[in-house]
Amino acid sequence: MHELSLLKDLLNKIRQIAQQQQPNQLTSVTVELGALAHISAEHFRQHFETAVIGTDLERVDLTVICNDDIHAPTAQDIVLTSVELTTADD
Repeated sequence: MHELSLLKDLLNKIRQIAQQQQPNQLTSVTVELGALAHISAEHFRQHFETAVIGTDLERVDLTVICNDDIHAPTAQDIVLTSVELTTADD
């Protein structure tokens, strides 16, 4: 269940960024799964898509990158690596 806690924290972080960037619209996020995060990209995507149903993040595109380096400082983590925004004028 560690990964579900990490997902919840990640979604909170994404929401904070989205609120700070208003009126711009958050369109996509990229996350990196550490080699020891104990969740596959597919499984993470399923959890993410289920968690955002009916929320302000439902239309956000998700890119998942897997880092295979077990010695990386973030090997046990799920890391938000980037967010993309569309300006309010677009």
